[in-house]
Amino acid sequence: MTINRRLFLGTTASVTVATSFGVHTSSAADNKSTVNFALVGLGSLSTNQIAPALQTTQHAKLVGIVTGTPAKEKIWADKYGIEQQNIYNYDNFNKLSENEAIDVVYIVLPNGMHKEFTVRGAKAGKHVLCEKPMANTSAECREMIAACKENDRKLAIGYRCQFEPHHQHCIDLARSEKFGSLKAIEAGFGFKIGNPNQWRLDGKLAGGGAMMDVGVYALQACRYISGEEPVSISAQETKTDPVKFAEVDESITWTMKMPSGVICYCSTTYAFNGINRYNAYADNGWFGLEPAYSYKGIKGKTSKGPIEHENIDQFAAEMDAFAKCILEDRESTVPGEEGLRDMVCVDAIYESIRTGRHVELPQA
Repeated sequence: MTINRRLFLGTTASVTVATSFGVHTSSAADNKSTVNFALVGLGSLSTNQIAPALQTTQHAKLVGIVTGTPAKEKIWADKYGIEQQNIYNYDNFNKLSENEAIDVVYIVLPNGMHKEFTVRGAKAGKHVLCEKPMANTSAECREMIAACKENDRKLAIGYRCQFEPHHQHCIDLARSEKFGSLKAIEAGFGFKIGNPNQWRLDGKLAGGGAMMDVGVYALQACRYISGEEPVSISAQETKTDPVKFAEVDESITWTMKMPSGVICYCSTTYAFNGINRYNAYADNGWFGLEPAYSYKGIKGKTSKGPIEHENIDQFAAEMDAFAKCILEDRESTVPGEEGLRDMVCVDAIYESIRTGRHVELPQA
């Protein structure tokens, strides 16, 4: 699958209009300037980042929640003025099909649950914004894309960095070849993970370890800076704590070769703090970000000086962007196909680790 430059020039592939569940009735978004969101999963990310961001958005509004913890229902209802009829749990989730007050479900669940609730959300007639990584495997990604197409619903993946001005500036530097032809990219993201009992260390729920959680940011950066898809990948894993990381990866380094010859050197880890960057090197200079992937405080520089932009709420930007796609009936610049491209690469990384060989990737 080629990324080509459409992702960053605002042109997207069309979605097939087909449904096996009949024609959808008008949603609450029709003829309005606001799209109504329900958060599916009320963990730390929803609590500390997404729900607060929804209080600052222009076109997205928090009106519903889906939680498996009954005690959270009243807390969230009181805090955000959520009406009782817009509160669901994982068992009665399918009844969302009867609620036209909710337009979008934002899936903020463990990775292993993304496919199920994306498919269920689409079948319930809701557009879907799904957190990254899109799913545990590329095969699951394809099922999610198919379900949304079959039900004529839009699907976007939570790649907040693509809406952040420092990252957009770096994409522009690469496209304009301000520093000449791109030659190499170095990218990494990792941290020291704590609680050994958390879902991120559960193979079934997480699908993988550091690679799935934060390594995907480095992978994404290489893809959107280069504007290309890898033709080959080689990866190695290091595991210093086989008990804690019995089901998932601890640290991975990998290289990717792009069709133009650009080489990407990448790393991710759950073993230590301090990696949060990318740098791109060209014929006549370089540019990059550090920290690159944090929720705030992004900083950039080039061989000719700093990259200076105001920091924004990245979650608010991504949700407003998706809301506008729905209001204007166009596809997202970060559709399900973009999540699939990442997972094709992740699958290849894990295959390379298993086999000890580099993996060739097909090009469309």
